[in-house]
Amino acid sequence: MYNNITLEKGLYNICGKTFTEALSELDSDAEYVGTELEGLDAFERQLKRFDIKVSGANSDRVEKFFKTTQSAILFPEYVRRCLKAGMDSASVLPHIVAATTYVDGVDYRGVSITKSDSSGEVKTVEAGAEFPSTKVTNAESTVSILKYGRQIQAVYEVIRKQRLDLFGVILKATAAQVSVNINNAAAAVLYDGAGSVETASSALAYSDLASFWASMESGNMTAMLVSPAMMADILALDEMKDCSGDLGNGVVTTPYGVKLVKCPGLDKTYAIGVDGGSALEAVLGSDIVVDSDRLISTQIDGITFSINVGFAKIYPAAVSVLKVKQA
Repeated sequence: MYNNITLEKGLYNICGKTFTEALSELDSDAEYVGTELEGLDAFERQLKRFDIKVSGANSDRVEKFFKTTQSAILFPEYVRRCLKAGMDSASVLPHIVAATTYVDGVDYRGVSITKSDSSGEVKTVEAGAEFPSTKVTNAESTVSILKYGRQIQAVYEVIRKQRLDLFGVILKATAAQVSVNINNAAAAVLYDGAGSVETASSALAYSDLASFWASMESGNMTAMLVSPAMMADILALDEMKDCSGDLGNGVVTTPYGVKLVKCPGLDKTYAIGVDGGSALEAVLGSDIVVDSDRLISTQIDGITFSINVGFAKIYPAAVSVLKVKQA
């Protein structure tokens, strides 16, 4: 059972496994089906074991993790989960990434897809005639796997008395800043070399958005990355008054089904339209990495985290740019 598991630092160092995955091999979720602990994962069961409350008005203080040598082992995973939640909350990647590839290296060469004809028409094939083709080739350039990260400068004496609820907010907000940088990198890859159309005038109109959506003949535009300023201009259009969406997360669905996704790093003079099912590949060299050895000790002098990621365009025709005509 979960309360008899011996926790040790080595659970963080098992190749190819997260802490929770390694812990789950010692404490399988299947053992708790039909019990009051069903729905908790192996890490959450350990929080219950040591009576550590990480959220809510009565959340414990950071120092609760360090009450015993075994409970201290849980602190790096708590930090990692908060960081991941913060990054996920600010990420636009779920709307634009079609595939995610994990690699062990500093660069990666993906593939590029092109058609032998550009008509976009469905063609029958006469007997003995050549079939229309789709060509899959190595990408012209390699993808550099870059490191993104940040250090939170806080010694143990400063954070030990902080409520975990508040401390979690600090971690999430910091990680969200890193996620914005990653969003900008993905947008830059999409923008580079993409075909474009221009608005009819310098004043963005609803007809421009509809025409832009229809201009993607070789894909189905599912998302449009826009700057906060352009998002505000679009939402001010009369045709958008009955639109649906989640403004709290910066996503609004247009009447014709395309999601407007706020991306703060973009310039207000253009938007990027994407077929989320075929446009972009995310290449991960690592998941979120924290210094677990240092965090287990009460000699903490800061929390450093990083993630290695790059992006590759899969199908160039699944990306298009709407440029606002300059006055």
